[in-house]
Amino acid sequence: MESDQDVAISTRIRIARNLKDFDFPLYLNIEDADKLTNTVLDTMKESFDDNYKFFRIRDLSVKERLMYMEEHLISPELTRQIDKSSFLLRGDEKATIMINEEDHLRIQTLLSGLNLDAAWRLCSEIDDKLESKLNYAYDSDLGYLTACPTNVGTGMRASVMLHLPCLSIINHMNSLTEAIRKLGLTVRGLYGEGTEASGNLYQVSNQTTLGQTEEEIINKLNKIIIQIVGKERNVRKYLKEKKGFELEDKIYRSFGILKHSRLMSSKEAMNHLSALKLGFDCGYLLNDSGINIIELMIEIMPATMQKKLNVDLDKNERDKIRAEIIRNHLSRMEV
Repeated sequence: MESDQDVAISTRIRIARNLKDFDFPLYLNIEDADKLTNTVLDTMKESFDDNYKFFRIRDLSVKERLMYMEEHLISPELTRQIDKSSFLLRGDEKATIMINEEDHLRIQTLLSGLNLDAAWRLCSEIDDKLESKLNYAYDSDLGYLTACPTNVGTGMRASVMLHLPCLSIINHMNSLTEAIRKLGLTVRGLYGEGTEASGNLYQVSNQTTLGQTEEEIINKLNKIIIQIVGKERNVRKYLKEKKGFELEDKIYRSFGILKHSRLMSSKEAMNHLSALKLGFDCGYLLNDSGINIIELMIEIMPATMQKKLNVDLDKNERDKIRAEIIRNHLSRMEV
């Protein structure tokens, strides 16, 4: 069976929940926000094992907050709610429970590849345990009540991160985005709503949560993702057959730049690493050293890089060290 991770990088399920007896986070004072947090923590102690670590946003450094965001373990919104917000992270990093983001609870599961059903089962399991102890805000007609009306109903956002370099090469992303929008889905950038695509990575997710069951949302998204994966693979095959020399040149140019550059911005690195991944997936380059391009993309993000090195770096220093990290990884490759 063909692996899906050449195109489908990861799957995320996120559900929004609120507690009945508290105002939405935007209107909570610090005292009530802490009270809500402690209520959730007490429930976690009763219903879950100790495989979750608890973090308050206000206790983390700016670099630490951004690092967790760069790793897609928390949302950008959570990092802005400094005094009220916190999160619980499962040991294997497949589940995060965000507290006092836009909603009281944002339960997120994150799995590799195209794994919507498994991600939903894990998310539902966590939700059921919490709901058995917490008094959720729920309406028999509308479903789960949320701070933003677009999340009312299931409160679910299901998304798949896709690597679409060849659809980008043929300038098909705008038409694809429009076609997806007409089907009730949306295409977002690397870190979700309001962010740009980077490294030809796009998130495709459902837009509506009301009037559909969770299973219906997942089934619809899964069918569309399979079609997009097929389109990307078909374009790769076409380009290899019809414009193979040009495609190979693009990939090897990126490889040369990555292997020899002394300065590398985040944006430039992401674009060239995208081409390198395409080279591995299409067989132009042999990944004999087992480089994980997606992990490397995260490793060279500004906050992640500085946190790992435990230093504060200006832009020029970051660009210098980023180039060095990439060169070290590629030095193990034989071409």
